[in-house]
Amino acid sequence: MQLWLFVALVLAEIVKNVAMHIYHSEELRSGVTSLVVERDVMLLKRPNQTDLNFPHPCEEVTPYRKKRNAVGIPWPTKNIPYEISSEMENQMPDILAAMEMISNHTCISFHERKPDEPNYLFYKVSESCTTYIGFTGGQQAVLIGPQCSMGNIAHEILHSLGFHHEHTRWDRDNFISVVEANIIAGMEYDFEKNNGETFNIPYDYTSIMHYGRNVFSSNGKDTIIPKQEAKNMGQRRQLMQSDIDRVQKFYHCDSEEAKTKTES
Repeated sequence: MQLWLFVALVLAEIVKNVAMHIYHSEELRSGVTSLVVERDVMLLKRPNQTDLNFPHPCEEVTPYRKKRNAVGIPWPTKNIPYEISSEMENQMPDILAAMEMISNHTCISFHERKPDEPNYLFYKVSESCTTYIGFTGGQQAVLIGPQCSMGNIAHEILHSLGFHHEHTRWDRDNFISVVEANIIAGMEYDFEKNNGETFNIPYDYTSIMHYGRNVFSSNGKDTIIPKQEAKNMGQRRQLMQSDIDRVQKFYHCDSEEAKTKTES
């Protein structure tokens, strides 16, 4: 009987850890209830392209690391084709709202893919929210899990447009402390610094691309500690001005168009 109880407790702990590995709540103390979903960027190596980032556990891709830049490859167009899997009917409103939020505030727009357009975003069902960083060419998957909110989807779209997480900026040590001892084993890479372009945009705790305090925590303690007040760190409700400015600069948006978009 004691052996059976021991085995049951061990199995329960394994299930608990797997669940924690897949879904981690963000900054609940500041009223943020969205979820960061496991390793939300995937690694891809293609000819004449740098490697983009972390592999999704369900994808058969080979991890290949080199010095990471703060941005990926931009799309060759500002009007990006997309296609939504028929299985995504229940989440279609959130997908459309996420794209609309980006197009309302930047020069990036989205349109339903035409048959002769080979390069496009393809939204499809997954267990988590994840995508590649930057333009890959061809059908570019944006995987959407059942817990992915509109804000999570917007976060993934910004990854697909070429942007890494805010908390991995090369200058992040001036603004946050990363507590490696609290990070789930194997997830440390999601906290490594990127080298490269910040577009001279100030660090923003409230960026939609910033993780919350205890994301991927192995023990419930903070993995990211801000060095200044950061009430809404890890929010997934809206694009902040820093997110908008980053897109505008990376895609060389006309300043007058940018002004019109952000004021609308």
